[in-house]
Amino acid sequence: MPDTDLRVSLVQGDTLWHAPDANRAMYRAQALPLKGLTDLVVLPETFTSGFSNEAIAEAEGMDGPTIPWMRALATELDAAVTGSVQINDRGRVYNRMLFVEPDGHLRHYDKRHLFRMAREHERYAPGRERISFDYRGWRICPLVCYDLRFPVFCRNRHGHDTPGGFDYDLLLFVANWPAPRRHAWRSLLVARAIENLACVVGVNRVGTDGNEVPYAGDSMAIDHLGRTVLDLGERPLVATASFSGADLAAHRERFPAQLDADRFELLPGD
Repeated sequence: MPDTDLRVSLVQGDTLWHAPDANRAMYRAQALPLKGLTDLVVLPETFTSGFSNEAIAEAEGMDGPTIPWMRALATELDAAVTGSVQINDRGRVYNRMLFVEPDGHLRHYDKRHLFRMAREHERYAPGRERISFDYRGWRICPLVCYDLRFPVFCRNRHGHDTPGGFDYDLLLFVANWPAPRRHAWRSLLVARAIENLACVVGVNRVGTDGNEVPYAGDSMAIDHLGRTVLDLGERPLVATASFSGADLAAHRERFPAQLDADRFELLPGD
């Protein structure tokens, strides 16, 4: 279990439509004031393009410009930088969440649950596995948008060969979650924290995209008790939450619901 605090910065922006260079410049400008003040900077889903099925024709590869940009920013901030990007990997396009540490180390998670109501499943390849990893003393699990609606996939299992016996301590969601469904977004973020004995961060965009879909933001940081630490509202905003590893560990010791949880195995996707 973590014995240190973790500072997580939520960057809630109005992503420009199909404008990767301009988005990288905008998000860099928003993140730079965080230098020395945070451990992790979280950008929204598809932060270089907006959530666009049409933009996949321009999807970059793993050798494209965004990963070097993230590495440079992470080094400059001395903080990890994460967010999802449309990535063409060997002819298949993934909604890929990239996690870059200050030393340049890269991990990625491919969105497992594709939003069929927007025909995402017809254009993108699905991810196969959930991941979690260590960063500055915390176990982190990165997920993308629609994954939030699937509690079994999000479930924090106990008793595995991980520090403290939990899959993760912090559950991260990046999203382009439309305003008409904001109640579900806000409610499920809280539910995921309570049921998983973990902290949760969800970063959504604001504004209206090129398909005239409105976004209300509602980026939030939630502690292990389901209490709101940060709520960014509906405007472009950057804010930092600090999570206490000691408080999280004490809660798990005081309320060990994980010992009564059902055991199961997550199978890879098709």
